[in-house]
Amino acid sequence: MTYVDGFVLAVKKDRLDDYKALAEKAQGVWFEYGATGYVEAVADDVPYGELTSFPRAVQAQDDEVVIFSWITYPSRDVRDQCMKKVMEDERLKGDMATMPFDGKRMIYGGFTTIVEG
Repeated sequence: MTYVDGFVLAVKKDRLDDYKALAEKAQGVWFEYGATGYVEAVADDVPYGELTSFPRAVQAQDDEVVIFSWITYPSRDVRDQCMKKVMEDERLKGDMATMPFDGKRMIYGGFTTIVEG
């Protein structure tokens, strides 16, 4: 069954084009190493909740937008192999100070699907 990596992060609104360019480059790398799907979505209807919400989860500021993304793989094994190669790929190495998002506020994790359509 499909394995999924999920991500939620905040991007400065004035850096959204930079983030999109990085995501487009990353998509190709992930596909090269075995991912079967790659989606990056920008928040459109995500209110700031009283207790929980996407913006709260990543401590989004007024000048930031929330990104929700996921990558799919045919299995956890393929994901683990893919992730190792991606993390070693020079095309995605960069200076954390120039990244278009704050990696310390990114939420991410791997998920085994239980219902799939």
